[in-house]
Amino acid sequence: MPGPLEGVRILDLTTMASGPLATSILADQGADVIKIEGPERPDGLRTIGPSRGGMSAIFTSFNRNKRAIALDLRDERGVALLDRLVEVADVFVQNFRPGAVERMGIGADRYRARHPELIYVSVSGFGERGPMAQSAVYDSVMQAYSGVAMHQADLETGEPTFVRSVVCDKGTAIQTSQLITAALFARAKGRGGQHVKVSMLHASLAFLWPDGMQNHALLGEGVSGPLQKGALPMIRATADGHIAISFIQDREFQALCRAIDREELLEDERYATAGPRAAHARELQAALDGTLRRYATRALVERLRAADVPFAPVGDPATIHEDPQVVANELLFEMDHPIAGRLRQPRPLGDFDGTPNGVERGAPGVGEHTRDIAREAGYADADIDALLAAGVLAERA
Repeated sequence: MPGPLEGVRILDLTTMASGPLATSILADQGADVIKIEGPERPDGLRTIGPSRGGMSAIFTSFNRNKRAIALDLRDERGVALLDRLVEVADVFVQNFRPGAVERMGIGADRYRARHPELIYVSVSGFGERGPMAQSAVYDSVMQAYSGVAMHQADLETGEPTFVRSVVCDKGTAIQTSQLITAALFARAKGRGGQHVKVSMLHASLAFLWPDGMQNHALLGEGVSGPLQKGALPMIRATADGHIAISFIQDREFQALCRAIDREELLEDERYATAGPRAAHARELQAALDGTLRRYATRALVERLRAADVPFAPVGDPATIHEDPQVVANELLFEMDHPIAGRLRQPRPLGDFDGTPNGVERGAPGVGEHTRDIAREAGYADADIDALLAAGVLAERA
């Protein structure tokens, strides 16, 4: 059964992480996403990190369920083919630096004048104005600039630290995919197409702000004391491993103390309620650490589960596919990719009971569907052959 976005065609001119992941989310939901790459300079993410057959693991995750055409947009014949694809597209997504698409002749004004119903999406790094607008951006750059790295600073030294995941890229991708579906919904209600602009900086600030910036959100006088980072949940050592325990509410802290036979802590006024516990977080952690280290992880899990204390043993990425909770909910699956070989990935997010999504195809090779897509644009085989010979098009052997 087709996914909820069946019938939506998206032209994807993005590379690397945030743009491709945004369109991959929509492809998982049934959209026909056509990945457009240069014949000589395809998406650089194809070969970054663990790879096989010339295709990286991360690329397979950010580009599955897409078709691909290799098209030289530096040649007017390539732009002419793109023009035809735009005529029957619903969404156009690009993440070139500001001003680049206008110089290439494929900007929003041109295409929206030709196709008023088109949703044209521009994903930038720092936005289209300001001193950083033309700067190159990777996730690490944005983690540093937006405050994510400082938010993650070491509690002892204050040294800024990166999150070891491309959180700014992925946050931008998730929000961009939602903006696209919102624009599609508005168009369905008769509001027409529009130009949607989103920057990694804006998306990263919005992603970080609610919790990461809560100490700086309330302005003026009369604000209670700031949240102490030492009061945030942390990973604690057990006798044979590690565990995360959260006790945000008073009843959860009370249940924890009883579960590990530390009821005397409940009589200590420093820990009686959430406010004092936050102010004395370091003392409380020191008081708990010695007790937790006496328990084996499995025994502690049983006690915490029985007491309904929020907890989680620390999962290992190397074995998470064997976790009984992951297995019970069928969150991961395996498939054979014609280029990358056997691989494991998460199922598409969300269980739609009326329009279920799924993985119909793995990430495409460079120009894997060039001929089919050119035919759909109305090109005869002889014309396609000529463009291939001229290097305007390319297809995977």
